[in-house]
Amino acid sequence: MAHIDAADLLPNEHLRDRVAAGDVTQLHRGHRYADEGDTFDVDGERFEVVDVTRRTLGDLTDEDARAEGSADLDAYRERLARVHDDFEWDDDSPVVRHVFERRE
Repeated sequence: MAHIDAADLLPNEHLRDRVAAGDVTQLHRGHRYADEGDTFDVDGERFEVVDVTRRTLGDLTDEDARAEGSADLDAYRERLARVHDDFEWDDDSPVVRHVFERRE
């Protein structure tokens, strides 16, 4: 367990703001950026990574999309296409889910 820089896991300020607001409780990334038990701070609040799981894009559900701040999986796909140049959804693409919770 380590205390990590929030920017390592959450790549932009908008995303960190959404985590602080409670709108985002997990994030899928192309690589592992944290381990279970790691902590990070956003706006003076501490968060703990409670689950890190290897998955594929095809595993994602509407529930996953909502946990990442999108209305549903279609909106999530559209957001990924907007923020990543030359992005194409491939159900077999590996991703890593990082789930985190606010701590006292």
